[in-house]
Amino acid sequence: MADSKVNKGFDWKQFCVWMSALIAGALLGALNITQLNDFFNFIAGIYTRLFKFLAVPTIALAIASTLALLGAKKNTGRIFIHTLQWTVLTTLAASLVGIFLYKLIAPGNLPAELIARGQGEVPKNLGSISVYNHILSVFPDNIITPLSSGNVLSILLVAAASGLALALMKESENTKALLKVILGAQELLFALIKALVWTLPLGIVAFSAQLTAQLSAGAAVDSLGKYVAVVLGGNFLQFFVVLPLFLLIRKINPFKVFKSMLPAVLMAFFTKSSMATLPVTVASAENNLKAKPEVARFVLPICCTINMNGCAAFIMVTSLFLLQNGGVELTLTTILLWLVISVVAAVGNAGVPMGCYFLALSLLSGAGAPVGIMGIILPVYALIDMVETGVNVWSDSCVCAMVDKSTKQSN
Repeated sequence: MADSKVNKGFDWKQFCVWMSALIAGALLGALNITQLNDFFNFIAGIYTRLFKFLAVPTIALAIASTLALLGAKKNTGRIFIHTLQWTVLTTLAASLVGIFLYKLIAPGNLPAELIARGQGEVPKNLGSISVYNHILSVFPDNIITPLSSGNVLSILLVAAASGLALALMKESENTKALLKVILGAQELLFALIKALVWTLPLGIVAFSAQLTAQLSAGAAVDSLGKYVAVVLGGNFLQFFVVLPLFLLIRKINPFKVFKSMLPAVLMAFFTKSSMATLPVTVASAENNLKAKPEVARFVLPICCTINMNGCAAFIMVTSLFLLQNGGVELTLTTILLWLVISVVAAVGNAGVPMGCYFLALSLLSGAGAPVGIMGIILPVYALIDMVETGVNVWSDSCVCAMVDKSTKQSN
């Protein structure tokens, strides 16, 4: 009987506790008591920091150990190719959905004085970041910087190089000992993650209260209603229609995947960070979805960095909105150009809160768009960011499920 319970894969008791924590947090946040809000912000900050602390070494060790164990095998290349294939397709689909809704809803232009007022809210000096500097930052000049700065692309690069080197080196007692240390550290991390997830109801109360307080304090500008409808509508279509269609095409039950990965999706919604959610995503994929560990620990850290469906849609819609307000004619050539930019930029986006906002701001500053609009968007971006991150992690889960099925079929 115990085995049959484990095989069900989804912990309904945990789900009920998390939902109760969600409701309790929303009610407490709605009270709008300053001292209580400050306390919940403090608790939410602790959980976000702890998950980020665990996420960075989890990424490094997962990639390094997987490549070290599988790097010399043909299966690893197949896993990576499948991951890249579904990542590009789902991200491209997200941007295309954004274009479709933008044309359908057709947001109008904002008053010039409103844009000028929003200029004061925009963070400065972001437009000076060049494409070359962005690429150069991926290549570390010492071993500490990628870990201390949380530069996920750098961590992936170093971890992948180390894992491949271990896989291709001649086996010796030293390499065996090093691999045992890596695997032992990985087991320790998952034990810490399990303990942190056990205490998560407290974090959910804090995250939920924080969200409720933010939404009650922020006021959306009426003239941005159509723009927000396009961004959120695109994310909802991607979440509930497009990604399930990808799963159905691969003959995978979307409801089963969603039920298995729900803890990770909920965590992503509240933390607004796919990187911070990574430990829960990997644990859900292995324990609930029953994905092969070598697939989950290889695919999900990569997807956490390059599979940003929500971010691609946000950049696509926001670029069209700002360019239109700047007097640029939205020709087919312009739209296709920004379609490519949105997909490529999303691949390099950091999986951290507001990472997509700053990336879009930097790109549009360089394009000469009226970035004052980004200041107007800022009060409602907290909600957009939560939805985007939930979509990102749900997409990561779908890619993992599709790649896992491909590897099982090939064996």
